[in-house]
Amino acid sequence: MLLRFGTDGIRGVANVELTPEVALVIGRAAARRLGGAGFLVGADTRLSSPMLKAALAAGLAAEGQRVVDVGVVPTPGLAWLAAGRGLPGAMVSASHNPFTDNGIKLLSASGTKLPDATEAAIEDEIERLAARPAAGAAASPGPSPGWIVDGHDGVEKYAEHLVGAVTMPADHRLRVVCDCGNGAASPIARTVLARLGVVAEIVNDSPDGLNINRGCGATSPAFVAGEVVARHADLGIAFDGDADRMIAVDHAGGVVDGDALLALFAFDLKARGELAEDAIVVTVMSNLGLRRALAASGIGLVETPVGDRFVADALERHGLVLGGEQSGHIVFRRDATTGDGILTGLKLIELVARRATPLAELAGAAMTRVPQELRNVAVAAPDSLEDAEAVWREVAAVQRDLGDAGRVLVRSSGTESAVRVMVEADSPGAVEVALRRIVAVVQRELGSA
Repeated sequence: MLLRFGTDGIRGVANVELTPEVALVIGRAAARRLGGAGFLVGADTRLSSPMLKAALAAGLAAEGQRVVDVGVVPTPGLAWLAAGRGLPGAMVSASHNPFTDNGIKLLSASGTKLPDATEAAIEDEIERLAARPAAGAAASPGPSPGWIVDGHDGVEKYAEHLVGAVTMPADHRLRVVCDCGNGAASPIARTVLARLGVVAEIVNDSPDGLNINRGCGATSPAFVAGEVVARHADLGIAFDGDADRMIAVDHAGGVVDGDALLALFAFDLKARGELAEDAIVVTVMSNLGLRRALAASGIGLVETPVGDRFVADALERHGLVLGGEQSGHIVFRRDATTGDGILTGLKLIELVARRATPLAELAGAAMTRVPQELRNVAVAAPDSLEDAEAVWREVAAVQRDLGDAGRVLVRSSGTESAVRVMVEADSPGAVEVALRRIVAVVQRELGSA
């Protein structure tokens, strides 16, 4: 029972690290720390999800919870239902990972990701339960068992919410390719787009438990790019396994990532007087090109660590309405509590249709991407990074050499024994030189793994 919360829930290899026994204990711990009137559970389409969801639900019910099983649902859909019903939720998904992995994401009764202190309390409860001989058995009789009920109608209610969140121009003639990644968007994407009158060709919406994220979806945009070009479509949208992120492509197959999407939405909202405080939320990984474009347009930014939960927290704290990540997690605070890939795709289609301008032209005018590279450096002692003075001296020296024409970010990985080194500069050559300098010092000081 060594699994702990990462940047987006608890993850591990399904049936090896994240077993039904572990899921049951997580369910019991979550019920004890979050439970009240009930709990919502949902899952994506990977092979292990039904098994783990059943074990998780059993753990919740064992603590007396009324468990509503929503079935296959996008993570943002479960979050929206949790907020609407005032119940905490648990999503079984490993998001963009391959089918061999799985995870459990816990949501508050407000539909938001949990704060660190709450996650720590749940981890403590997990350890206490796991230490007992019968994995959670109490020394005295426990609560009366709860019950598990069908709540699959929740997916239809979420679909209705998505349809109501956009107003599509009646006379648009856009043709769209939608790549569901064989994930949680598969049951509803076709229906939602059809209700909005979007002429859409849906691909990768036939999950078999093994093909989620496999060469398709938001993590493999080359697939949808090829389909858009081959079908002469106007644009393409692609979701990851639990549909909390979206990456777009234009008519020529050019990728439009989360940074470009943020620029497009920010400028559009500002032009319509709907960008609260004339500012958005970005993460430390957001491209320098986005930062320059926002500054040139008089739009401020609030910077957070990587993770859409940090973005959502900052939006709430500062009273802002738009934020997101380069990976395609975009949060529209007026419509969602977390990153929502389907909602983002719909808002993009609506924007392009309303502006009657090709996505390639809109994205090209919004920002010029600065060459950026992220390198994962396997090291023996990533926890020693904070005290590695030689590393930080080299980082400072590289930043001085780059000046305003570049940016450096170095941080320990939250999921593996590695240090992540990101460099941006106005030329690929300058990026490579800077990376080599920093990586060499990191390996020397922290030990190559």
